[in-house]
Amino acid sequence: MSAPARNLVNLKDVAKGFAARTVLSGVTLGVAAGDRVGIVGRNGDGKSTLLRLIGGVEEPDEGAVTRVGGLALSMLGQGDSLDGSKTVRDELVGGMADHEWAADARYRSVLDGLLGGVSMSRFPRGLDTLIEPLSGGERRRIALAQTLLGHPELLLLDEPTNHLDVEGVDWLARHLAARRGSMLVVTHDRWFLDAVCTHTWEVSDGDVHQYEGGYAAYVLARAERERQAAAREERRQMLIRKELAWLRRGPPARTAKPKFRIEAANALIADEPEARDRAELLKFASSRLGGKVIEAEGVGLAFGAKVLLRGVDWHIGPGDRIGLVGVNGSGKSSLTKVLAKELEPDAGEVEHGTTVRLAHLSQDTVEIPGHLRVLEAVEEVRGVARLGDGSELTAGSLLDRFGFRGERQRTLVKDLSGGERRRLQLMRLLMAEPNVLLLDEPTNDLDIDTLTALEDLLDGWPGTLIVVSHDRYFVERVCDNVYALLGDGGVTHLPGGIDQYLSLRAPEPAPVARETKATPNQAVIRAARKEVARLERALEKNEAREAELHAAMATAATDFNRLRELQSELAENASEREALEASWLEQSELVDG
Repeated sequence: MSAPARNLVNLKDVAKGFAARTVLSGVTLGVAAGDRVGIVGRNGDGKSTLLRLIGGVEEPDEGAVTRVGGLALSMLGQGDSLDGSKTVRDELVGGMADHEWAADARYRSVLDGLLGGVSMSRFPRGLDTLIEPLSGGERRRIALAQTLLGHPELLLLDEPTNHLDVEGVDWLARHLAARRGSMLVVTHDRWFLDAVCTHTWEVSDGDVHQYEGGYAAYVLARAERERQAAAREERRQMLIRKELAWLRRGPPARTAKPKFRIEAANALIADEPEARDRAELLKFASSRLGGKVIEAEGVGLAFGAKVLLRGVDWHIGPGDRIGLVGVNGSGKSSLTKVLAKELEPDAGEVEHGTTVRLAHLSQDTVEIPGHLRVLEAVEEVRGVARLGDGSELTAGSLLDRFGFRGERQRTLVKDLSGGERRRLQLMRLLMAEPNVLLLDEPTNDLDIDTLTALEDLLDGWPGTLIVVSHDRYFVERVCDNVYALLGDGGVTHLPGGIDQYLSLRAPEPAPVARETKATPNQAVIRAARKEVARLERALEKNEAREAELHAAMATAATDFNRLRELQSELAENASEREALEASWLEQSELVDG
């Protein structure tokens, strides 16, 4: 049996609040070496606060946060600490010579994945580009690259996929999955959670619920927890009735505590139908829209010398549910504006069917009057909307679905955050009962519960849907077909979906370079194999010793002198491990070479 991994960070009875609101209360948990944790929960429930407490950026109001001695950690917050007066070179490579960092595989990988390669083609002056004039998305990529290049033992990431396109998210997931060390990541990107994380923490009602596995496992375990809660409530009500009956007749009732198995959660989904009835929705859509929805003929569009669209013919029919992908700057938002007739193409034309009622959620939405209350802002559009199945949805119930509950519906629009205003704009569009929806990055600023509510609503919405999003899970969940802008001026249908898109966008494998050094002979390879085996045994002993030291620290929790000695030994052990791992990598290359 392998020794348990040492804990890097421990929280004991931690509480944290802001003004009159407590976001975390009595939280006790640990981050162990090798943990890869996704942190989820509703906006405002304390996900980022938990991350900042673990990273030491904030201190708890109550309880204690302890970290092992010598722990190297790096944190990417939702903002960045980049110095606008410096260059990209200053922030990423410092005083390293070009030949030094360009020869480092770690630098090349991060620059290729986030910043356009070693040539830094995303920026006008490459590494010597000044940071001050860069966009928020470009600064975010630089901050993320800076965090990854630090190569800490514990990596803390708050919404790292923000401002990344589908390719960027895919690269980041692969990079983090291959990375050694521990990681905590706050994200609403469910595909990313499944690709990267082995544990999920849900921050809810001041507590942190811990689950094994990524998003899929979390959903199943959460369903089981909620089923148990409902069963407990039903049992409690039954016990109350029994207790009252027994009080009338004599001794109190005795009851056995029921036992539930995780298989019960599978029963919850065993008979679930498909998320949406495609045939039924298509029938509704055809009756509401007729045969013609949006027809683009010979459409061309350019900005300066950059051609986005060239001679595009695209017929979008009733009930089509389309995901539109492409790298940032490929023209996705411009194309949706052309389809919505908000932007005149340079060539060709776009026609709408006579029955089309189109709603467009753009990235620069119309400002909602600040003096209105949230409920008034939705009722201003319509008080009751009719869904595809004939049921009705009131403004209040829609707000409740999307996180504006109780008194929050009476909040003035001017007091909402940017994310809340965008959410409100989306609800106003839905209440208008459109039959064609164009959604440009609708998942921005939405937590997982709100995303699920939106998907549930769209499941029963009979109309034509076009979604631009970097959220792979959302696109695959609500759309039936994927189209891409690949930079050739066309709009390409991808039957294989986002997997096919990523395959098409993958760089061509580099030609095999002529060998410039002698291939190791068999004697060298045999010696390297022996050394690899020896190093692996040494690493196992090192890990076992770490576990022993961790156990000793738990025993000596109140002996501060002993704790100091143990922490010093842990730091030495960590240094020894790094040296062993470096040697192991070197010898493994000889074996593989």
